[in-house]
Amino acid sequence: MPEPTPLTDKKFASRVDWNLMRTFVDIVRAGGIGAAARQLNKQQPSISAALKRLEEHVGATLLHRTATGVEMTAAGKAMMALCEDMLESARLVPHQIAQATKRVEGIVRIQIVSALVSVEFDEAIASFHRRNPDIHIEIRVSPWRQVLDALERGEVEIGVGYDGDVRGSLTYEPLFCERQQLYCARSHPLFGHRVHRLNELKDEGFVLTGEDEIETITHLRRRYRLGTRVSGLAEDINEARRLIVQGVGLGFLPIPAVEDDVAKGRLWPLLTSETEPTYDIYLLARAEPSRDTATQLFLDEVMRRIRAKR
Repeated sequence: MPEPTPLTDKKFASRVDWNLMRTFVDIVRAGGIGAAARQLNKQQPSISAALKRLEEHVGATLLHRTATGVEMTAAGKAMMALCEDMLESARLVPHQIAQATKRVEGIVRIQIVSALVSVEFDEAIASFHRRNPDIHIEIRVSPWRQVLDALERGEVEIGVGYDGDVRGSLTYEPLFCERQQLYCARSHPLFGHRVHRLNELKDEGFVLTGEDEIETITHLRRRYRLGTRVSGLAEDINEARRLIVQGVGLGFLPIPAVEDDVAKGRLWPLLTSETEPTYDIYLLARAEPSRDTATQLFLDEVMRRIRAKR
């Protein structure tokens, strides 16, 4: 059977039944017409008829039935992307209307890792507060694993931090790439020198960050047996920095968090730039949220700034 000619009617938007597009999305997400019918508590012929009417409207076959369900055609993939955009726009309507009419109140709860340095994130907070002065912003600081756990439990809706794995319950938007260095204090014999062979430091006392340590750093330490002699421990990056500055031991710290200490000669970076550990810091959110307007508007503000920078 030949493909119908794609419809380019300028009156398409006024003629199409928008509910057909939602049904199409339900079919794709369910994985088949029968599965969609069961989820929607409708008869399978009515779902099939809705798909056929949509295909007649757009003038193209959107789905092929297979032994395991359905498979999208090229036209179907394009339609799915457009439908998801439209559904997202529809979901944002009440949030944007509330903001436009200056009726937004509430609390935005955010959980972040310690010593976070992000211009985009800070600018988003400032811009959001100017637009929504009646919304209270609450920020909690914790080790990165606790950030993930708090999001999954629904204690917060937005997080910023690291994740060595990917949790299906969360969405990940790269915020920036963070680098760490290995530092010593001015009082340490290695101050002013570079270390090219990390295993030479295996007998040095280290300040560790416990649950807040990034897995990239943990793997690096274990590879070269660094930190077998623990001379200090602090779960918070800022407190770990304090111990290292006071000469308690060597330690890994995020570079942006200690730039002032390095500039003033309180800390010295021991590694060459080529060997600095790097990893992504993400803007995190729950994958299937029921966010209030205040939280959704804040998330939109940060996302806009992240994507504009790209």
